[in-house]
Amino acid sequence: MDVKSLVQDRAAALVLGVGAAALGLGLGYRFLRRSEELVRVGVVSQLLLHPLKSGRAVSLSLAECLPMGLKFGHMQDRHWLVVTDDGHMVTGRQQPSLVLVSLTCEGGQVCLNGPNMEELRFPVKQPDNNITDCRVFGSDIQGRDCGEEASRWLTGYLGEGKTFRLVHFEPQMKARRSTEIEPLFPQCEVAYPDVGPVMLLSEASVKDLSSRLEKDVTVDRFRPNIVISGCEAFEEDSWEEIQIGSVRLQRVMSCGRCIFTTVDPKTGIINRKEPLETLKSYRKCKPSEKHIYKSAPLFGQLLTVKKTGILQVGDVVYKIRR
Repeated sequence: MDVKSLVQDRAAALVLGVGAAALGLGLGYRFLRRSEELVRVGVVSQLLLHPLKSGRAVSLSLAECLPMGLKFGHMQDRHWLVVTDDGHMVTGRQQPSLVLVSLTCEGGQVCLNGPNMEELRFPVKQPDNNITDCRVFGSDIQGRDCGEEASRWLTGYLGEGKTFRLVHFEPQMKARRSTEIEPLFPQCEVAYPDVGPVMLLSEASVKDLSSRLEKDVTVDRFRPNIVISGCEAFEEDSWEEIQIGSVRLQRVMSCGRCIFTTVDPKTGIINRKEPLETLKSYRKCKPSEKHIYKSAPLFGQLLTVKKTGILQVGDVVYKIRR
């Protein structure tokens, strides 16, 4: 689906929504006003989709927000995964240079790019390729092998004398259930994300962290999907439910941070110290939540999708007050 189609769909939805709202005036409208209030809290400043887990983000002006995360055309968030020859996931924690690999889709083709590598293109759909049994954080999940050329490309790029393969999660495959990953999460399904389908972070929170560091960090280091401007630092921690356009998102938990935050997204170099150590100094969880987060500092919010729709940069963000 291209940008023009998404905009047309959104316009049509708005027209239908206006008609439905007119029919619903009166008792229904008064009931809604009594039961909930929309309070403006910010604006969407960036939409970031990560087609390849641990790969470079694709910045979008608009995207579909579906139960399994953001989607634009053939690209869906964290629906491609690098694995070892025996199916175990490979991320930027083990291979920091993965953050420099770009996976995009164009004209039914996957495009792989990386430093000092020739671009590789291959079909998004390869129904004759093998289906691989994979392991992602201890959970079983499948992926369609993307072929020998993709494997040679990744093996050549990552080196280390090991063989790496690329797999793609397809709609008919059994997804991972969030409750099996983190019992706190409500029932939803994900492909290759760590825990939940959507992660949100504010610009102000990143700026606050940067003010405590010798060197500024940028929002892409923390790999959110939705970036918010116009709010105070860490204000997003208190948004239990938000509305953006027609999309409704429910907060489930904070995002516990790990060694991956110490990978520089511009160089692919890991320092194993900052900004993680600084985050640990002031973003620890409450003692009552240690069974959930352990020693991980909290930065950003994990959300589930209550109502799907189109997200667009510049959309106003409202928190739901009941």
